[in-house]
Amino acid sequence: MRGRLPYGPHMVEPSSLDDPRYARFAWARFRKILWIIAGVSLLVGLAVAGLLWWIRGPLPWLFLGMIVGGVWATIMMAGFLMGLMFLSSGTGHDHSVEDPLSEDVLGETER
Repeated sequence: MRGRLPYGPHMVEPSSLDDPRYARFAWARFRKILWIIAGVSLLVGLAVAGLLWWIRGPLPWLFLGMIVGGVWATIMMAGFLMGLMFLSSGTGHDHSVEDPLSEDVLGETER
């Protein structure tokens, strides 16, 4: 094990997620944000269904359920991916990974 990095060959420095206490905090914050996004997206889906009901008149329940579910799933997917991006960036995980192609592709060094 001598000469080897304990956090992998492509890691410049250890990530904050390697600390169990900070990882619990970061994932708890991520889950809290997802619960908030879930509630807001459900409200938006219900508002869209209500607006369609008001404009078009009574609609089949299946159609309304599909509208709410589609709006909810779309907003949740966007929130999930954006939340993972912020989690990765906020914990320093992005900066701890060495990008061997950055100099070749971008013509610059990160450090």
